[in-house]
Amino acid sequence: MEANFLIHGAPNLRLSRFLAIGLVFSLVGLAFPVMSGPDVRVVGLFKQRAVLLIDGKQRLLAVGETSPEGVKLLSADSESAVLVVDGMEFKGTLDGRVSARKKTPSMQVVQIRRNSMSMYSTVGSINGLPVSFLVDTGATQIAMNDAQARRLGIDYRVVGEPAAITTASRVERAWAVMLDSVKVGDIELSNVSAIVLEGTQPEQALLGMSFLGRLEMRNDGQLMTLRRKY
Repeated sequence: MEANFLIHGAPNLRLSRFLAIGLVFSLVGLAFPVMSGPDVRVVGLFKQRAVLLIDGKQRLLAVGETSPEGVKLLSADSESAVLVVDGMEFKGTLDGRVSARKKTPSMQVVQIRRNSMSMYSTVGSINGLPVSFLVDTGATQIAMNDAQARRLGIDYRVVGEPAAITTASRVERAWAVMLDSVKVGDIELSNVSAIVLEGTQPEQALLGMSFLGRLEMRNDGQLMTLRRKY
C-alpha cells in the first residue's frame, strides 16, 4: 500500500509512504579498488637535493620542486629523501625503490533484492546508528517517525525546521532536518536531508531520493543496484 503526501514548509518536498510489516532484507556490498602510480627509485642523495629515477627517466630535484611526473621532494640529506608521490608521503633511501600505489576512483556497489512483499528493504545507519530502511524512490527525502528520530539522537524540535504533511484526512506535523551521515553497505554520504513525522508513521524509515539521488541506480525488476563513484 502506498500513499502520497504533500509537505508544507519544505519546497518541492514529496513523501511516498509504504505501510508494511514483516519485511525481510537482503544486502550485498562490494568495493573494487584500482591501484596505479609511477615507479620511483632514489639513485642520488645530497643536502637539499635528490636524483630520482621516475618511470625510467632521471630527474634532479631540489627540496620543494615537483617533477613532470608529479613527484615532489619534501626533504633530502645524505641518507634519505622524503617524497610525495600521488598524494602520499614516502621516505626513500639510496637506490631504494619507492612504490606508490594511489587508490584511483573506486566504484562502491550495493545490491538490494526485493523481499517477500515485493519491496526493497535493507539495513544501514544514520549518524552511525543502525536503521532498517525501506527503499522509496517516490520520496524526495529520507523519512522517519519521531520515535525513530529520538532513538537516533536527533533533537528535531531544536535543530529542525517545522513543516506539515497534508494527507487525505488531516494535516500532520513534521520537521525538516539534516543528517550528518547515512550509510548503506559500503556507501556513506554526508549532509543528507530528511523529514521527521510526528506520530508512528512511517513504521519503517524510508530511504528517499535525498540519498538515492546522489547515486547511480539500476533496477532490473528484482534487484536494485546502487553505485557511488569517487
